[in-house]
Amino acid sequence: MADFEEIYKKHFTDVYRYILKLSGDEHIAEDITSETFLKAIKSIDSFRGDCEIRVWLCQIAKNCYFSYIKKNSPDRNGELNENVLSLSEDKSLSDRVQEHSEALRVQKILMELGDPYKDVFMWRFYAELSFKEIGALYGKSENWACVTYHRTRKMIKERLEAD
Repeated sequence: MADFEEIYKKHFTDVYRYILKLSGDEHIAEDITSETFLKAIKSIDSFRGDCEIRVWLCQIAKNCYFSYIKKNSPDRNGELNENVLSLSEDKSLSDRVQEHSEALRVQKILMELGDPYKDVFMWRFYAELSFKEIGALYGKSENWACVTYHRTRKMIKERLEAD
């Protein structure tokens, strides 16, 4: 268990920042980060070491976050679940709804694009990995990661403009 405590101490901030960037909400980031480490401790024996532990934890976090989004997505009447939107003093409700709607659109587009575009974009944009780190994850070059990321951005932009 002491080993997992070290993993937690070393990677908590990375996982939290990743989810905070995805969600834009501190409370959601805290909840998802906690859930991530609970799931990780239950499945640490299944970690094969094919990637860095931080990458594995961020994958778990990403899956937890997308499960959260699905569970708390707009209902049939188009109203946003209050758990998804937390009101902030400096932003109006309409601004928050617009931002949330845009984030959901981008995430939907990412899911439609599939791999490697989806993951390369998420590693770069949300986890803030370097192109060199992303390339290493896939056994590819830094240039491959850069080109894939920029192609993904272009595809997202084109699909958003088409809507």
